[in-house]
Amino acid sequence: MLSRLGTPAQREVVGSFLRFGVVGASGVVVDTAVVYATKGSLGLNGAGIPAYLVAATWTWAFNRWWTFAGRGSGPMWRQWLRFLAANMTGFVLNRGAYFLLIAFSATCRDYPVIAVGLGAIAGMFANFLASRRLVFR
Repeated sequence: MLSRLGTPAQREVVGSFLRFGVVGASGVVVDTAVVYATKGSLGLNGAGIPAYLVAATWTWAFNRWWTFAGRGSGPMWRQWLRFLAANMTGFVLNRGAYFLLIAFSATCRDYPVIAVGLGAIAGMFANFLASRRLVFR
């Protein structure tokens, strides 16, 4: 299917974006699991911070291994820090949506998975562009 889509460079970008989406979906599962595991002790707002950090670490590792395999350089810890820094806009969109939904939606407070998922979608495009252009180049 991708072979009929534009130039090889365009196909590579579309393939990377699709893999990025799969990785992001797995990150939503990790994020949600941490929120549910920690909301009892940290509350929904407090649970959002460690959940994001665990999910961001998971998605960085998975993207490094699969989405952008062979791209990027330097020590892993530096790339991880670059990934977190480069994805700050996505973080603000992601966690901003999460916190707003938790604050104003009883449904999202009852089912935080909705806030996690919508937050992930809010940050996805910004994170893909930042990851591709700044981290895994």
